[in-house]
Amino acid sequence: MDKTTIIGLLLVALVVVGGQYLEGGSLAMIFQVTAAVIVLGGTLGAICLSFPPAHLLVACRSLSQIFVEPKDEADPLIDQITEFAYRSRREGILSLESELDNLSDDFFRRTLQLAVDGLEPEMIREIMEIELRQLRDSGSVPARVFESAGGYAPTMGILGAVFGLIQVMNYLTEPSKLGPGIAVAFVATVYGVGSANLLFLPIAHKLQLRHQRQLLHKELALEGVLGVSAGVHPRLIEERLIGLLAGWPPSGKRRTFSTASLFVDHTPADLQVEQTLPPGTPNPEPVDYATPNVTQS
Repeated sequence: MDKTTIIGLLLVALVVVGGQYLEGGSLAMIFQVTAAVIVLGGTLGAICLSFPPAHLLVACRSLSQIFVEPKDEADPLIDQITEFAYRSRREGILSLESELDNLSDDFFRRTLQLAVDGLEPEMIREIMEIELRQLRDSGSVPARVFESAGGYAPTMGILGAVFGLIQVMNYLTEPSKLGPGIAVAFVATVYGVGSANLLFLPIAHKLQLRHQRQLLHKELALEGVLGVSAGVHPRLIEERLIGLLAGWPPSGKRRTFSTASLFVDHTPADLQVEQTLPPGTPNPEPVDYATPNVTQS
């Protein structure tokens, strides 16, 4: 459960209700069926005109995401990719073929499949970035739907205010009927501005953050598999992936990276267990593990 969503909704209700009572009013004064029909119905109609049914269905289904705290899959993903890198260095990249069926992420599995098939890293990146761009566009549809609703709602509120004023003008000779028209005019504006800034736009922003987090996981998978395919040192792959997480708050304590382990002379026996130099020990001359095929002069 996402606590910030619950807290936000409670604060919105508290501010609206509390503000009304502080002004000496009641909830019945801000409940206007006519204003609600104009604002919400008009906003829904504008959304239906703007997006196809499939997009609206996806937006409705994704609404539940704002109540669910996503799992932090970044660190387990980095651990898995690092393990694949070590295994590839010991047994060859073909040894990772048996892991394909165990991967639940389709993007990760297809990327690793291309690497196992022997494609060059440049070709893998070109193929998977096409899919990544498509996922970036399609995954932002729910956020765009609610963002559009946040843009239409205030306009519908103004429209409701105009309707209310028209009603007032028609009954200038009957003062007893002026009240309902004025109420619709002001309440419709409140509904339009309030629903946009307290519901639609915040929902769109949170859905966009969820989508960006999902894209980050796919970028981690792509960069990690590209490093494995190119024979990059596993520690360098790990550090590169950790760098991609900069700015994203972790769910727990994120591990740090020790560059001293890059200068250890790896023999076939110690490829399974990484060593680090003790504090104060001078570093030997580094070996370029990122390009193992280049002969050191």
